[in-house]
Amino acid sequence: MNTSILLFDLAGVVFFAIAGALAAGRKRMDLFGVVVIGCVTALGGGTVRDLLLGSHPVFWISAPYYFWVAATAAAGTFFMGRWRRPAPKVMMYADAGGLALFTVIGFQKGFEVTQSYSISIIMGVTTGVVGGIVRDVLADEIPLIFRREIYASASLCGAGILALLVHLFGYGPLAVTISVCITLAIRLSAIRWKLSLPVLVLDDGVER
Repeated sequence: MNTSILLFDLAGVVFFAIAGALAAGRKRMDLFGVVVIGCVTALGGGTVRDLLLGSHPVFWISAPYYFWVAATAAAGTFFMGRWRRPAPKVMMYADAGGLALFTVIGFQKGFEVTQSYSISIIMGVTTGVVGGIVRDVLADEIPLIFRREIYASASLCGAGILALLVHLFGYGPLAVTISVCITLAIRLSAIRWKLSLPVLVLDDGVER
């Protein structure tokens, strides 16, 4: 793994660990709970991706510094949160950053193993959203992707754009940067303007 991809990967770990720690804080968890939720959020998507791709051992076991970066970021968020209450949307912004970075990382790792654009897109979305799903379940929340949020679709768009750019121009810093920016822009726009996908509403015929 080259240096730029490693830095993207670690930055995504930090963003998701912060988001997980803040979600745990909202549930008034102690230090242990905050660190566990932070680590699960940061490492969960990549773990599922590696298991699906048959990459053993999974990334944070073969490179334990991923775990320590996640645990440190979560613990740091715990102590910072006790000193100064974070703004309400910090968790959403940190989560958006992690989503954008992990989408690219997941695609890249999927492409290394399979050379398949469709599978790589799925791996990008899996890496981006699974950690947040597990976080929300453990924190007794309905996962974001089930709440009319433009979340997984932002990851899907970013991974799809990356696949197109890789197909046309090859994998490089420009393709990665464009994909990250598109994913982040879509997710932040959804947060800012409360955008959501259309929903299917069916009349069940029951009088209320």
